[in-house]
Amino acid sequence: MASENTRKWAIIPEPNSMTVGEGTVLLPYAGRVNESIAIGDGDFLLAHQLVADIRSATGTDWDIATGDMWSGFIRLRIADSRDFDSQDGGTAGAYTLTINTDGITITGCDFEGVRNGVQTLRQLIRQNGAVLPELQIADAPACQIRGYYLDATRGRVPTLAWLKQWADKLCLYKYNQLQLYIEHTFAFDGMSETWRGSSPLTPADTLEFDQYCANLGIELVPSVSTFGHQYVAMRTQELRELGEFPEDADRPFSFIERMRHHTLNVADDRAFAFSAQLVDSYLQLFRSKRFNICADETFDLGKGKSKQEAQRVGVAALYATYVGKLCEHLSKQGREPMFWGDIAIEMPEILETLPNNVTLLNWQYDPEATDEKIQLVAKAGAKQIVCPAVWGWNALLPRIDDAWNNIARIARYGLDCGAEGMLVTDWGDFGHVNDPRMAVPGMIFGAQYAWNPAGDTAENDLLERISRVEYGDCSARFVALLRNASAQAVFTWRELVEYLELDDGTGNCNTDVAQTIPCLADRLVDHLSDCGNAMTVREARNRMMRNMATTIERIPQANRALQQCMVDIAPIAAHMGNPGITAAVRIAMEGQLLLNRVGFALAEAHDVRDAHDAGDWRPSDYRALARELECWCEAYAKEWNATSQPSELHRIQETVWKAADELRRISK
Repeated sequence: MASENTRKWAIIPEPNSMTVGEGTVLLPYAGRVNESIAIGDGDFLLAHQLVADIRSATGTDWDIATGDMWSGFIRLRIADSRDFDSQDGGTAGAYTLTINTDGITITGCDFEGVRNGVQTLRQLIRQNGAVLPELQIADAPACQIRGYYLDATRGRVPTLAWLKQWADKLCLYKYNQLQLYIEHTFAFDGMSETWRGSSPLTPADTLEFDQYCANLGIELVPSVSTFGHQYVAMRTQELRELGEFPEDADRPFSFIERMRHHTLNVADDRAFAFSAQLVDSYLQLFRSKRFNICADETFDLGKGKSKQEAQRVGVAALYATYVGKLCEHLSKQGREPMFWGDIAIEMPEILETLPNNVTLLNWQYDPEATDEKIQLVAKAGAKQIVCPAVWGWNALLPRIDDAWNNIARIARYGLDCGAEGMLVTDWGDFGHVNDPRMAVPGMIFGAQYAWNPAGDTAENDLLERISRVEYGDCSARFVALLRNASAQAVFTWRELVEYLELDDGTGNCNTDVAQTIPCLADRLVDHLSDCGNAMTVREARNRMMRNMATTIERIPQANRALQQCMVDIAPIAAHMGNPGITAAVRIAMEGQLLLNRVGFALAEAHDVRDAHDAGDWRPSDYRALARELECWCEAYAKEWNATSQPSELHRIQETVWKAADELRRISK
């Protein structure tokens, strides 16, 4: 058996059982893929995937056929009853793969099993070209649901072309479910005031993408906010009266307030009609029987218009009644409801009211999360899917260590507690500044651990595998360098947004924003009682920057380390032949260098740093830094267009411009 130390190829997810022989197998220069009609792959997509990869890796063109009258060096077939038993992976998605001098055979329990086997073979072809290792694989997934959840609403709406590319990548790593998070970015009839200017997805987009995913063996599950996260809708003239705080509808837009204040007043009967309309129109565009109503983070429930009703019945009952009514509405139409479980877990009495066909999406994003909340749902007898995160939100560079710790941990908890599967989330808080291509390592972590949560794969080993399989990096260092670069993010996009949004637009301190910043939240009430007036913007920003003093000290060292990462990664990226990811990584690293420098400048402006101890920094540098930010923002916008529609790019640009203007102001 080949040694792990000498093998120059990898498979992700790592197969459960694999025997590698001593020999190799040479692919014919004019071969054929024979795909059995019994697989149910009407367009022979799986055969075409293999032919495309063989052409890309070897330059040769292969034929495709079906039926026992046609030979094939690669044979794709459905198992008969003797091929699999319960101890040999006799579950949905199971497959065997044999490569020897007689040819290559993939046998699957079902269509998904054949699909999974084909993806394994594709990875081998991409890394080895025409000379493949002799091997035998018997493999099956631990989680029957292996899903990915992509934010397509809070700033960034992907193009349909990029969504298809992403679905192709999810297929390669054996995902079988995808959900797109929608708040206001879908062109619902009668709601143009809500979606105008957001580059919304359309019914035609959805129908086309649903078919595309189905061909790949991926279930596209509808997901739309029906309770919380209605910030944009609740700011419109037509719908604002349905919100908990309609009086706040004309406040200036705020990334932070969008995350906090967005809840329907469900004590108003019109709210259910609004939610039901979203559900009824959206579900008609999908073949999936599942439907995610979201219903998470209803922070304002019982605090505004519904306060009187909440006092009468209780906040938990108000929440449970509304969610239960939506679930019943879906069930009557033959659908299987899903919703995010954060509120139900905070108020466990809600768990006892859930119908049997409802699945709770149990999100736990802490890299050091315990299994307490997953155990709680399991003991209540509720169906659940565990949901970790790729940890890309609010950042230009992905927090790879956090993603690995979170995903590996939550996958094991889910397996131990009998969860139905795993849904890996990719969020875009604060404008979705994170390029979706930066989420690939986290997505692949999810692929590995949804397939085999009990495995003992080390993080560094998996980083090397991803470098080889996904990026074609023979040095196996690319993802580790990306991880090292992300560790140098000292002053982040989130902190820049917090700093700027402390100004409510009129020169006063935005207390809603201040309450989300721990070092300010504890001080707001005390300051009012001590001084008799509200905290000023200057005072709030001073406190915020001084609280970061120890962190700010790291910036010169962090930027030197980040620049070294850029030097080390450049020759590797040059040989990968993927200019898209090369440009995305370069822009992200350059942006983080600038963010760190902005943080350093703001600290000095607030007397956190002494001018004589600022190294190369002097006040005269601030205007030059402002110009660098603006030039970087133009390059960032070009990369945005590679994956996304215009959507809310302008909000990110406006934030960068505000930062540049602030630098010019403090330079005077």
